[in-house]
Amino acid sequence: MTTRKQTVITIATGKKLYLDLAANLARSFFWWHPNTDIAFKIVTDNEAALPDDVKKRSEILTVKPGEFGKGFSPKLYLDQLASEGSNLFIDSDCLLFGNLENIFDLFNRKQVSVVGGYISSGEWFGDISAICHKFNVPHLPKFNGGLYYLEKGDKANEVYKTARELEKKYDEIGFVRLRNHPNDEVLMALAMQLNGQTPVIDDGIIMSDPQACPGGYKIDVITGKRWLINPLKPHLLHQSWYPFHKVSPVIVHFLASYTSDYPYLRESYRLKKAVAKKLNWITELNGLLCIEYPAKIIEKLKNTFRPVYHKLAGYRKVKISERI
Repeated sequence: MTTRKQTVITIATGKKLYLDLAANLARSFFWWHPNTDIAFKIVTDNEAALPDDVKKRSEILTVKPGEFGKGFSPKLYLDQLASEGSNLFIDSDCLLFGNLENIFDLFNRKQVSVVGGYISSGEWFGDISAICHKFNVPHLPKFNGGLYYLEKGDKANEVYKTARELEKKYDEIGFVRLRNHPNDEVLMALAMQLNGQTPVIDDGIIMSDPQACPGGYKIDVITGKRWLINPLKPHLLHQSWYPFHKVSPVIVHFLASYTSDYPYLRESYRLKKAVAKKLNWITELNGLLCIEYPAKIIEKLKNTFRPVYHKLAGYRKVKISERI
């Protein structure tokens, strides 16, 4: 068992949406770590907007708006935002379904790391084969940037400095932008490879998300019961790039629009009540009647009448995301 300080860190800057998400992540951490030496740290430019119950139990690092860039760029400064010792960065749109002590152990002896595998060809925000050839590397780590691990120190500084330098040449390198911003994942992948840092090979137990598992998911953040399904071939929803069928990760990443869906909203509500010691049959019933059932009814109506609507009114424009 390590005596080095361990910190979970998340970033909540810009829109209030991200502070609300960070509060939900924090409560899931508090729920699963009632007695722990692991610290929870929030980097924010709007501390006043954080709920009191979250501020009371978190380390708060206040930064100026835009101080570490916009879009995904703040994640390229984790070496400067991290605490001494071991740091596990988790995106604010995640929830925890268990204790993280074993996750820290899995990263033991890593200095900068992620959870994933390797990619040497194909498309991943750019032509990977061409980019590997340009930088004379055999492959790049491929991962979901919802989680980063780093040990505060010279090697982390070196990796992140490299990533920030690469960001200046993002388009020139041949990387494709994400929502019109440089994607931290490919920058960190190349920076890690150039500095000899390796991933923890993904086995589905650390982190996953509904996008990788479009076959449905079931979650209970209070009991920790959870599963996500990637349908087997030849199912139309099968994600060929994701190597698992059914997973039960400790961290579930509700990327894209999944934070607007009822499972996330319901579990966030339950967490808030549970941490405040107010989760009981009345509040559970309220979550069902006010969050889950209305969402299911609306979705059922949409699925039933969508073909008729499309025939009469055509297709609507895709709604612009609240996110970056």
